[in-house]
Amino acid sequence: MEIRKTKPEDIDRVMEIYAAARQFMREHDNLTQWADGRPFRHDIEADVNEGCSYVCIHEEKVVGVLRFTVGDDPTYKKIDGEWLRDEPHAVVHRIASSGEVKGTGEFMLRWALEQYHHLRIDTHEDNYVMKNLLVKLGFTYCGVIYLSDGAPRVAYEKCE
Repeated sequence: MEIRKTKPEDIDRVMEIYAAARQFMREHDNLTQWADGRPFRHDIEADVNEGCSYVCIHEEKVVGVLRFTVGDDPTYKKIDGEWLRDEPHAVVHRIASSGEVKGTGEFMLRWALEQYHHLRIDTHEDNYVMKNLLVKLGFTYCGVIYLSDGAPRVAYEKCE
């Protein structure tokens, strides 16, 4: 597998991956995350234009996607809990896999850690699959952050 920046022509496939991820979450007792259809196409288009959307390729097919940025995230300014370190870091958002290739999520997170060895990420409380993957990869639960709409998310951090 390899990671590259998302191209405009990848967006239709990326939206298919998010649809598959929403279905997977419903099948694994995560009934509310992205239930309103998020992430929306305009969010992904903005990510592509900003240069922070990346796709995971396996045998010439897009099988995963993530938003990867270096720097502060406004939703991480306030946490009910405590971050491990108050220093420069990268952030992963909107990570999803098509479900076609086992280990895609792990591969993308390991790639993100190779890019920047201090990483923060959040997920929905009911996203047990992601929470288990984060613990497996050595992330530490740090507390609860709140999205711009007030929705709570559990936050994790890893510093290498």
